Amino acid sequence: MSRIGRNPVAIPAGVSVKVENNEVTVEGKLGKLVQSYEDVTIELLDNTVVVSRSSDVKDHRAKHGLYRALIDNMVLGVSVGWTKDLELVGVGYRASSQGQQLDLALGFSHNIVLNIAPEVTIETVSNKGKNPIIKLSSCDKQLVGQVAAKIRGFRSPEPYKGKGVKFVGEVIRRKAGKSA
Repeated sequence: MSRIGRNPVAIPAGVSVKVENNEVTVEGKLGKLVQSYEDVTIELLDNTVVVSRSSDVKDHRAKHGLYRALIDNMVLGVSVGWTKDLELVGVGYRASSQGQQLDLALGFSHNIVLNIAPEVTIETVSNKGKNPIIKLSSCDKQLVGQVAAKIRGFRSPEPYKGKGVKFVGEVIRRKAGKSA
């Protein structure tokens, strides 16, 4: 049996979970998330969600752990939320946000203006003498990761000087330059 799939998902106070028509709906103080599922059985028992499968077919085993992890991420998202922090490393690299628009200056001949999904909250922090930081937060883990990856993709960190957009705490593997 799946090690992840057999663990029940605890439902904290203030979070409601509904299972109907092959869809799981999780609602909490930070929002509402819906996930459709197939090939597994999802039950609500004593403030926990239990995911089980009907057979040991490889596809069913894979989906068993997958849907349990997705439901756990949804429950954590609507109760606590998910955040990603990005750091801009480089001379002249700047970020500013106005509403749901992110304006990035990443050393190109033009600024990049990115419209962020309304479910994601964006905040930019620029302190003198420190690298600018972009803070993304939402109840949807997948959406936060996707937006962060898109921003990072505009200027990935390079291995010689370490310039680019990186996650806070990410270690860039550095290379030695030319030896004279």
